[in-house]
Amino acid sequence: MGPESSETVYEGKLIRVVVERWDDRLREVVEPPNSVAIVAVDEEGFVTLVRQLREAARRELLELPAGGVEPGESALESAKRELAEETGLTGGSWRHWGGFFTTPGFCREWMDLFFAEDVRRGEASPTADEAFEPVRVPVAELADLLPQLEDAKTLAGLSLFLQHVAR
Repeated sequence: MGPESSETVYEGKLIRVVVERWDDRLREVVEPPNSVAIVAVDEEGFVTLVRQLREAARRELLELPAGGVEPGESALESAKRELAEETGLTGGSWRHWGGFFTTPGFCREWMDLFFAEDVRRGEASPTADEAFEPVRVPVAELADLLPQLEDAKTLAGLSLFLQHVAR
């Protein structure tokens, strides 16, 4: 299934926007790179989230470590790189849960979700344009945190983790 026609109307550094014709309907579609998100539990039983300014939301959000898949990287390689950059966490046992479209009403972004257990703490190394505040949460307190979260990937990732792993 696909559109009858597609025209790129914007080509940015990270995304492009296309206008597609589907029968008599025009759709604007954002095309970012695919991405990854990680629920990582360290050796002490804490999940590390990151608080960061999200300009589009006009405030800081508490989120799972996440990021884009770089060209030539597998989703797992990207997940391990993003986790280390944003939190300093490395190693451990990794499991791919699956994936989902982040906002399929207008965006083609696919996000793979990983669970990492027994990761080791270290120093974060964010890129020059990133600023993160790590927030460690005991696994036992995650369910109580869910109503305070506003980020969809974090709500989905932590809910799936609590349902399938942290029983």
